[in-house]
Amino acid sequence: MIPFPPFFDLLAQTTAVLVIVVSMAQNLLYLVLLLTAVSVMLGRPRVHQSRALWNGLVDGAPPVSVIVPAYNEAETIADSLRSLLALEYPDFRVVVVNDGSTDATLDVLMREFGLEPAPLEHVSTLPHAPARGLYRSTRHANLVVLDKVNSGKADALNAGLGQVTTELFCAVDADSLIEADGLLRVVQPFVEDPERVVAVGGTVRVANGCGVRAGRVRAVALPRRMLPLLQTVEYLRAFMMARLAWGRIGCLMIVSGAFGLFRRDVVIELGGYSTKTVGEDLELVVRLHRRMCNAGRDYRIEFVPEPVCWTQVPERLGELARQRQRWQRGALETFFRHKDMLVGRKYGRVGRLGLGHILLLDVVTPLVEVLGYLLLPFFWLAGTINTPFFLAYLALTFAFGVFISVASLVLEEFERRRVPRARDLVVLTAAAIIENFGYRQLANFWRIQGHWQYWRGAAHWGRQDRRGFAAA
Repeated sequence: MIPFPPFFDLLAQTTAVLVIVVSMAQNLLYLVLLLTAVSVMLGRPRVHQSRALWNGLVDGAPPVSVIVPAYNEAETIADSLRSLLALEYPDFRVVVVNDGSTDATLDVLMREFGLEPAPLEHVSTLPHAPARGLYRSTRHANLVVLDKVNSGKADALNAGLGQVTTELFCAVDADSLIEADGLLRVVQPFVEDPERVVAVGGTVRVANGCGVRAGRVRAVALPRRMLPLLQTVEYLRAFMMARLAWGRIGCLMIVSGAFGLFRRDVVIELGGYSTKTVGEDLELVVRLHRRMCNAGRDYRIEFVPEPVCWTQVPERLGELARQRQRWQRGALETFFRHKDMLVGRKYGRVGRLGLGHILLLDVVTPLVEVLGYLLLPFFWLAGTINTPFFLAYLALTFAFGVFISVASLVLEEFERRRVPRARDLVVLTAAAIIENFGYRQLANFWRIQGHWQYWRGAAHWGRQDRRGFAAA
């Protein structure tokens, strides 16, 4: 044993108690979310086929504008737009916002979609960086492209809102592909409850490894590389368990920036997307909750698992690290901007549970888990923590993480049966186990770096690598 001063006993015991309390709180929260998600799945009606869905909504579906912010997306923008223009929806318009791209994004749009200059339109008063021109497609009457000075994704979305007149708008990432019936499915809550629903999110799936042709995922397959495969498990857990459960509880605090549908008038009332954060999707939804609660309005923010958006995820460690650091900064920026909602009585469970889980999982847990990774082994070597406790802590941490990941995979198969082969299910199950041994710990270190960047006042978005979709 390594000798340490006597005060290490107290420090070791305090650290151990802190780690245990936070781990138990996190595990209890995950268990509640899992049970809630299972309850939602068992109580959901059978998923309608696309044609039946079309017949039921064709007369009642409101017009929708799809806003696509794009910065240096030359590799993916053509496929993404083809998928959007082929959506099965009675009345929709696509607004691409070229946010000052320095690559060939605008050239690709010109070539692939036959763009011609058009007069600039100004519909809203949301501030944004200056526009350089508006273009209309000669091949698709429902496609326009706004070219503007670069100023970030949130600013691009606000500029796109200036070209929108429809009651609803859908925000979609330029490196994503929406399934043909995705818009029809995600609009359902608005059709069923138009007075109360203000935002709806759909499922985001990993496209790496899938075969794509003409803007459609034609061959569903797992990523061939380990890093995107582990992220596939993460996405399943985040959407099929967490967001499904939070939607039922009424405390859904994020609608993914890759695929979300919103009431335009409500977002305009809020002042649009915030340009003061790199987590504009999270911050907008938290601000929606805040505004609705302040006004005493009865409202709903929903998650619907059936509409699917396929997106590319990072395949390199550096790229993934930058993404997770940015996500962590965005979570901290949003939490501390709205932290008073935790104790405000008028925010009710949205403040206590919704913002409370951001406090636990995004603010506290990364710090405590990394503290446990660094200190508990030293305390164990010093003999201040006995071996049975240390082994029990490790067993609980890993076993519960594996259980939650595998259970999320089961939920996904129960809902959509998206994994085509039994062999792929085995591979995903193995990935759900492997991610708890190294990957989860690495992700927490990246989140700690995000903490450090936040407290230093970092505001950069970070470089993003883009690659084309694989051919089917």
